Amino acid sequence: MIKEFYTSRLYIRSMTPSDSSSLFPIWSDPDISKYMNIQSFTNENQVKDMIIYMNQLKKAHYAIRYAIVELKSSRIIGSCGYSSLDYVNAATKIGYDLAKASWGRGYATEAVSALLYQAFTTLGLNRVEAKVEPQNMNSIKVLQRLNFTLEGTLRQSQKSRDRFIDLNIYSRLRSDR
Repeated sequence: MIKEFYTSRLYIRSMTPSDSSSLFPIWSDPDISKYMNIQSFTNENQVKDMIIYMNQLKKAHYAIRYAIVELKSSRIIGSCGYSSLDYVNAATKIGYDLAKASWGRGYATEAVSALLYQAFTTLGLNRVEAKVEPQNMNSIKVLQRLNFTLEGTLRQSQKSRDRFIDLNIYSRLRSDR
């Protein structure tokens, strides 16, 4: 399993429970968590528990979440990763989030581009998917910049905050490069 990798401006590494203090302000921000299908965290222990849970998924080779560290400041500015790894079908789903102060700087595009590279080369996968609420225009723009294909809308496919929501499904294939 990939533990870390770099881009020109980012260090993307496995998360540890000690990252909870840096991720808590991000995951507790309602403007960020509204598209994450989680309730905003209300204390740092919830973040620590989530990191421990995600690390268990990593050990089982089911998923992996990374901390996104800005090289210039050495600060954690978000997270990204593979939310499900399907080696039988050579496919994965990705997710990502960034602190508001880091929006509009190309960091999400840079991090997702690195995830794509690792998925297609190191992991040998064929397909990368992203499911996005149609209202999440920032995320949709990231996927469009990286030439993901909109495959359609999954109508009321997920329950979030006591309501069923639509999700657009985007994909990128290894052959799309």
